[in-house]
Amino acid sequence: MIEMVIDARKKDLGGFEVGRILPFHSRRMIGPFIFLDHMGPAEFAPGSEAINVRPHPHIGLSTLTYLFEGEILHRDSLGYTQHIRPGEVNWMTAGKGIVHSERTDPLKRAQGGPMNGMQAWIALPDEAEDSDPGFQHIGEEGLPLYENGGLFARLVAGEAYGAKAEVQTSSPLFYVHWELKDGVRTAPPPGPRGGGMAERALYVAKGSVEIGDRTFHEGQLIVLEPQSEPTVRALGPATVMALGGEPVGERHIWWNFVASSKARIEQAKADWQAGRMTLPTEDDQEFIPLPDDAAVSTRSEPVQPTPTHPV
Repeated sequence: MIEMVIDARKKDLGGFEVGRILPFHSRRMIGPFIFLDHMGPAEFAPGSEAINVRPHPHIGLSTLTYLFEGEILHRDSLGYTQHIRPGEVNWMTAGKGIVHSERTDPLKRAQGGPMNGMQAWIALPDEAEDSDPGFQHIGEEGLPLYENGGLFARLVAGEAYGAKAEVQTSSPLFYVHWELKDGVRTAPPPGPRGGGMAERALYVAKGSVEIGDRTFHEGQLIVLEPQSEPTVRALGPATVMALGGEPVGERHIWWNFVASSKARIEQAKADWQAGRMTLPTEDDQEFIPLPDDAAVSTRSEPVQPTPTHPV
């Protein structure tokens, strides 16, 4: 039932630790999901820097930020300023190019508090790579919810279980948040044999679960065999993210840039270096400089990139 298991690797992003899940050297993507971080859990002391990601560029992808705890302030070059809180979705489509920052609001920084959530990059299909950038913020009311018998399920993005989230995606995918009480059983959306997505995985964000005769714990991504239809049982309270979709084809990744061609990435590097990408209006006093090639891995064969910030 299980193709492989990927353990999250701890990455220090300047005083804030994340669990880096995708990309992995032997598994680059799950459907269109090309990058996945578990951000936290962490507890920021009052007055600490907390989340403080300077403006930086993206191309060829959509970013998806979803929190269990805490709050992040998003600003981008389209003029959007948006707080994201637990149970909400920030979906930013870079397309041909966008710049954004992610900070902790000064008031929240003064108070301190928890941070725990997921950040994903979704590679755009060929026809959408150079689309106009866009931004969507979807509140809890736009995310289908199911709760019964110790199972809480929220459809964060895409389509699953006969429901569809309000987030406008560019290719077929699903992203589901489960909260499971001890002993509760559930199942991921079906694979291709059942008319579902070609690639699927489960990430254990908290607790432990059992699939067949195997136990999986916090920080593990379970990549499912395409034809498998497993049952998941919680071993105590557990938080699980189910994700998957249809592949979009080979992609190159360098720093914050994703593209189907190396030439497009080289152009984005030149544009950022030359200052041709607009900074957020309300956050234009600093930015993350373009790193040198030695600090970032470029993908022609499957290799692991080293971004210098959460998203």
